[in-house]
Amino acid sequence: MGYGVGMRVLVVGSGGREHALAWKLAQSASVTEIISAPGNPGMAELGRTVAVPADDLAGLARLAEDESIDLTVVGPEMPLVAGIADVLAERKMPVFGPRKGAAEIEGSKVFCRELARRHGVPMAEGESFDDPDSAFEYARTIAPPLVVKAEGLAAGKGVLICSTHAEAEAAIDQIMRERVFGASGGRVVVEEFLEGRETSIFCLTDGDTRVVLEPAQDYKRALDGDQGLNTGGIGSYSPVPWLGADVREQAVREIVMPLLDGLAAEGRTYEGCLYCGLMITDKGPRLIEVNCRFGDPETQVLLPRLRTDFAELLNACATGSLSSQLPEWSDDACVTVVVTSGGYPGEYRTGITIDGIEDAEALGDVTVFHAGTSRIDGRLVSSGGRVLNVSAWGPTIAAARSRAYEAVGKIRMDGAYARSDIALNV
Repeated sequence: MGYGVGMRVLVVGSGGREHALAWKLAQSASVTEIISAPGNPGMAELGRTVAVPADDLAGLARLAEDESIDLTVVGPEMPLVAGIADVLAERKMPVFGPRKGAAEIEGSKVFCRELARRHGVPMAEGESFDDPDSAFEYARTIAPPLVVKAEGLAAGKGVLICSTHAEAEAAIDQIMRERVFGASGGRVVVEEFLEGRETSIFCLTDGDTRVVLEPAQDYKRALDGDQGLNTGGIGSYSPVPWLGADVREQAVREIVMPLLDGLAAEGRTYEGCLYCGLMITDKGPRLIEVNCRFGDPETQVLLPRLRTDFAELLNACATGSLSSQLPEWSDDACVTVVVTSGGYPGEYRTGITIDGIEDAEALGDVTVFHAGTSRIDGRLVSSGGRVLNVSAWGPTIAAARSRAYEAVGKIRMDGAYARSDIALNV
């Protein structure tokens, strides 16, 4: 039995990632109770849910104190960027997640680019702008395709890939003048488009020890063949067989560690999970994005493969004792297919009845994580664009993929959509 025995854990958030975190924490012998705020119907099956929004820092701190919480696990980026870890640390309450100063690495794409540049991290060529005309002028110097990013948080939708200069100018207009992403569009980053294969690498750290997790690959574009608009993530798989150990080690050495070293050198020591989205180009790995938390939906393929006690691992990060932990992984592969409301990431309906989850899970080696659901008058209904994350595992990626799509076929929701090519031919 570990030092974390008897832990009461608070999971902050309400999406598929948070359901996966709570699901894995519930398997720990160290955990006696899980409380989720605000949670979702899937998380409610694992413990109590309390209607405190994830962005209500004071409310979350009161909840943690009132419930004598031993460890708070923060899922989404918004409360981390706002400073929830600082608020809890001031109360001497262990929290898994970086402080506000370190979380700025996701909160500001401009800060992230400048940090990476200062510390020699290879990334796409680009510049940031607070004036749309200057952004237009710079965009015209880059051969299409090119990428336009809103500076701040935009729920995974603030990155626009533009195939022409006219599309880039329209994207800059949408972000900076029309403010389609609100305050996140006060500045933009304009970058070259990187060719290659994309992957995600996660690193857990207590501020001193660093532990790199298994890689995963997610799918951002809404439609088959990587077509359509960017989303918050439409599917994923792990492991990543095409990512060689040498390239992975190069990415950790040249990107992950310099980012953490750079933050520490600038007085922003990082604690929690650092997510690095990478493009593996013919010139080597390049940084394309950084998140200050576990990825979504990558968490939904990593955690089913994790054998180590998850609560003890996160508690070690929060209490400065990560050196005693070494994650162990199943040889199984895992694939997640995201079931969305028709029209996502554009306009979509909510309140649509959902059936078939029990049938999907009855197949075995399947877990359905709730990403955008609620209960109304006892009915499970959709409440977001990404509605369910169907995760399945098996001895190979092909086997896991087959089981995941078999499970998706059991889900009944009017207008539901899922890409048909997640983890195909990898």
